[in-house]
Order: sequence, then C-alpha cells, then structure tokens
Amino acid sequence: MEINNISENRLRITVENCAKTYADGTQALRPTSLVVEPGEVMALIGPSGCGKTTLLRLVAGLEVPDVGGHLHFGDVDVTGLPVEQRGVGMVFQHYALFPQMSVAANIGYGLKVRGMPVVEQRRRVGEMVDLVRLQGLENKRPAELSGGQRQRVALARAVAVRPRVLLLDEPLTALDAKLKESLRTELAGLLRQLHITALHVTHDQQEALAIADRLAVMQAGQIVQVGRGEELYRTPAHPFVAEFLGRVNRIVRSPADQAAGCIRFGGITFACPPALQKHGYLLIRPEDIGMGEPGPGRGLATVERRVFLGDRLELQLRVEGPDTATLNTLITILTSRDNPSQEGQKIGVWLQPDALMPGSEAL
Repeated sequence: MEINNISENRLRITVENCAKTYADGTQALRPTSLVVEPGEVMALIGPSGCGKTTLLRLVAGLEVPDVGGHLHFGDVDVTGLPVEQRGVGMVFQHYALFPQMSVAANIGYGLKVRGMPVVEQRRRVGEMVDLVRLQGLENKRPAELSGGQRQRVALARAVAVRPRVLLLDEPLTALDAKLKESLRTELAGLLRQLHITALHVTHDQQEALAIADRLAVMQAGQIVQVGRGEELYRTPAHPFVAEFLGRVNRIVRSPADQAAGCIRFGGITFACPPALQKHGYLLIRPEDIGMGEPGPGRGLATVERRVFLGDRLELQLRVEGPDTATLNTLITILTSRDNPSQEGQKIGVWLQPDALMPGSEAL
C-alpha cells in the first residue's frame, strides 16, 4: 500500500474551549480544550455519559459547538464546516456496512461517490483488501463475514478515501472478548502503519491502553487528565483517573493517623509518604501489595477468596488488626498463578509506600 500518500495528509487537531449544550439545557460537554498531534492516536476514555462521543461528534462536524468554541485541522478553522468538507473517515461500533453490497463494493463506496475513475477505484480497493487481510473475500456480503472481518471492512472503507482525520467510535464493542483482544492488536498496528491522526472513543481501558499513543480521561463532561497510558496508570493526577484506569484498593486513615503521619495496615504501623500526609483515603493497585509468610514488619490478613485467572491469581483478603481503620477491610491482590495460598489461610501482607496514590472521599 502507498503509505506515504496517507501520511502526507496527517495534521494536528486542535479543540479550543468547545462545549455543547442542547436545546433542553443539557450540557453534554463542558468547555474543553485538547490537542491531538499529527499522526497521533488519541483515545477518549471514560464512563457512559461523560461526553466522549459528543466531543468526537464535534470534531466530525456532526454537532456544532456552543458559541466561543473553535476546532482547527492544522491551520484551518473547521468550526463551521459541514462533515462532508472536513475530510474525516469514521468507523462505528456496528460497522454501518451496506448489506446488499460485496466487500469490495463497500470498501469502494466512498471512492465511487467522489467520482474516482473505475480503474483507480479497483487499484485502491485492492490496496485496502491487502492492508486489512481480506484477500479472497472481496465478493462476499457482510452477512457472510465474521464480526472481526466486518470491522476490517469498515476500517478499510474509512481509510480508502485518504481521510485527513480518522474517527473511531467504540469500534470493537460489538465483538466477543477473545476476538476483541486479537483485533485491537491488529488495529493498533494498522493505525501506526497509516500515520493518520486518529481520535478513538472507548470505555474499554485495555483497548485504550493497547491502541492509543495518549489517553484523555473524561468525567462529567470534561477532560480530567491527558497523558500516556503508563503515566496515567502510575501517576494519576486525580483520584478518578486512578480508580477508572485499572483497579485499586482503598486504605482508610483516621484523623489520628493523619496527625501522626502514619498508615495502619494489618496491625502494623509505618510512616506515610510526606506528599500524602493530609489524605484520609489512599489508593493502591492490587499488584503493589506484597504477600508472604506472616512475620515481623508484615501485616496479617486472611484469604477469603481465591480466583484463578489463568495467567495470574486474584486473592481477596480480609486485613486484620486491632485498629478500627483497617479492621475487617477487604482488599484484592494479584499474584503469580502458582501461588499456593488457599482460602482461610493466614498470610503476611505489606504495602509499597511509593505506589500509594491519593484517593477521594466519595466511593
């Protein structure tokens, strides 16, 4: 495929102070600014109703921002341009393929509408078929394809017209878990091969981490934090980001603990990191809690549930201790699949202080 022809079109998306309020007064998106760099894949991630699809529709031109908001593709202000003049390609979760058309006809539909010569259409469709590995299926109809194959057709159709921006709205949601896992790897590779600036909406954390260069985490109509997946996972700037992106355990500290600058966990006490001294709730990832034989310097916990997950083991523990802050507290840890711990067993547990994160009071 002529990748250079596509990569030459890559550009920066700039969202400036864009909000969206509907006629009934519902504010779907608060004033939001975001920059997607040329050739970058940016994921918009967050719970249902957080505004991510609204933001995507604003970029597409399917919605108009409130007065004062602006959208730029490169140096061009596209705020007032209709969707057909923006040069965007879109991939939806339910494919939106034409059921009566063959794979080749679906992929080439946008080229035909644009009046491309038939010979050039065939050449371009052939490139797309090779790119998404659909050789031999050109004459099949969508009903004869698997979910993964239909999604590849939808992606090829969007890319065939050489869009300046590619927009993906929950593209893998309709697939089963195993197919989704394999296809997200393929999609990540394709997007990097194409070098198209892409905005990808999803609520699936693993999908976002696997596909995007950076993530914009959204809550209640606004962007809370933007950054690389590893950065957001390890050093979230907001408790919501920590709790939404991955799993966390909550450690409760009493006012007395805060005043003393300590953390009580499983019957032991240790110093709280200075940056977290004033926080009554702390968060820690399941993989950042250590476990082993009971002993000095280790808290005590009882295994309440043992869940084998194939590549790892999940243990639900009831942390013990005389202090009310940790009495009967349930925590979850992830450990090696070969760990021999059984339900009802007493084990030693400890925290990695540098892995603790600030939490919020609201559950």
